[in-house]
Amino acid sequence: MIVVATSDFEVYHGVVTELRDRSVTFTTVEPDETVPDRTAVVVTDADNAATFDGVATIVADPDDPRRAVDQALTTIRGEDGRTVIGVDPGRKPGIAVLNGGVVVAAFQVPLADAVDVIEREVRDAATPVVRIGDGSRLHGARLVNDLEDVRVELVDETGTTPYLGTGARGMEDVLAAVNIARLEGEVVDSREIEPTKGELQLIKDRSRERSDRNRAIDEMLARRVAAGELTIDEALAEHRGDEE
Repeated sequence: MIVVATSDFEVYHGVVTELRDRSVTFTTVEPDETVPDRTAVVVTDADNAATFDGVATIVADPDDPRRAVDQALTTIRGEDGRTVIGVDPGRKPGIAVLNGGVVVAAFQVPLADAVDVIEREVRDAATPVVRIGDGSRLHGARLVNDLEDVRVELVDETGTTPYLGTGARGMEDVLAAVNIARLEGEVVDSREIEPTKGELQLIKDRSRERSDRNRAIDEMLARRVAAGELTIDEALAEHRGDEE
C-alpha cells in the first residue's frame, strides 16, 4: 500500500490528486503517526524524510508530484524503475514515457519543444534511455543531435504504428512512441542526413505556404532548415533580408 504522510499542504494536495487521477489505492497518516502494517512505500516531504526508518520512503517535490507517484508505483510493482522514452519523430513527435515498463506519461508537441520535454522527463532518472524511431529522417536527426547527456538509441520503427479503431484517430504517433520505447535500438551520438531532393522541395513548398509574398526559400536555406539550424520562419526572414 502507498501511504502519504506529510505536513506540507502542497505536497499533500499534489500527490493525493495524482493518485486519485490514476485510481490508485492509498491511505494518509500524519507524519508522527505509525504507518499501517501493509505499507509498501511512504510518500512524504523533505522535512519528514528521516521519520520512516525501515520503510521505503520517497520525498515528493511539491512542484512535481507526478514523479513521486511514478517512483511509488514502481516500488510497489517491484520493477527496476528504469525510465525509457520512446519518440515517433515528425513535425509534432509523439513522446511516450515508460517507467518500469509502464506508460506513465505521453505527449505530442511541436518539434521545437520536444527536446525540452524529453530532457525534463529524464532529469534525475536512473540510467534513462531515449529511443527514437528511424522514420521521418530529418526530424529524427535533429532530435538525436540536440539531445545531450543521455543514452540515445535509434530504433527500426517498422510496424510500430498500430491500427486505430473508431474514436482513436490522432493517437497514432503517441501509440507508435510506446512501441518504439519497447524496442532496443542502436546507440547513436549523432546522425548526419543528406536531405533528398524531395525533402528539400517539401521544405521549399512549406516555406512558400507560409510566405506572405508566396515565395519559397532557396536551396541553401532549405538545407539549413533540414539540418535543424533554422526554422522555416527564420529561413523566410533571412530570405526576405537578402531580397531587400
